[in-house]
Amino acid sequence: MKTKDLSMVALFASLTAIGAFIRIPLPYVPFTLQFMFCAFSGILLGSKLGMLSQLLYVGIGLMGMPVFTQGGGPSYILQPTFGYLIGFIVASFVIGKLTENKKELNIKNILLAVLAGLFFVYLIGVPYLYIINTFYLGNPYTVYLAVLYGFVMCIGGDLVLSFIIAVAGSKIIPILKRAGYVGYKVNEKNKGKQFNSKRI
Repeated sequence: MKTKDLSMVALFASLTAIGAFIRIPLPYVPFTLQFMFCAFSGILLGSKLGMLSQLLYVGIGLMGMPVFTQGGGPSYILQPTFGYLIGFIVASFVIGKLTENKKELNIKNILLAVLAGLFFVYLIGVPYLYIINTFYLGNPYTVYLAVLYGFVMCIGGDLVLSFIIAVAGSKIIPILKRAGYVGYKVNEKNKGKQFNSKRI
C-alpha cells in the first residue's frame, strides 16, 4: 500500500469516529453520522481500502480508544449496537464494489450502492441487537422491539442521509477526479476500451 492509501484509510477511520459523536439520541440505537463516512469511504477509496478504514476504526475502538458512541474496549462486542459496527465494515466493501467499476458515478448509481450497503448494516445490526438483549443482557426483548428500535425508528433518517450522500458524491467525485485524488488506472491490455477497478 502507498503512503497516500494509508493516509486515506486513517483519515476515514478518524472521520467515522467523529461521526459517532454527531448524533441524535434515540432509544437503544442513536442516529449518528457514522454511516455517512462509512459510505464515502467505499465510494472514494474503493472496496478494499474502504473496508480497511472501517476495520481500523472498529479495531481501534476494541483496543480501548473511546471512539464508539458509548466508549470502547474489547467488551464492546457485547453492546447491543455492535452489530451495526460490523455492518459498517461490510457496507463499505459493498458500496465500494458497486461504485469502483462505474465509468460515471451519478446520483442514481451512488444511491443504489449506498442503499445496498445500508441493507447489510441493518441485516447484521438488527439481529445482533435482538441476540445481545435477549440472550446476554436478559432483557424482555422481542423481535418486534428489535425491528422497531433497530430499524423502523432509524431507517427514515438513514434514507435521507443516503440521498444526501448520493447528491454530494455526484458533485464531489468529479472534482476529486480532476484533481487526481480519485480515479482509475487504465488496464494496459485493453487500453482505451475499459477501466479496471484499481483506485489511484
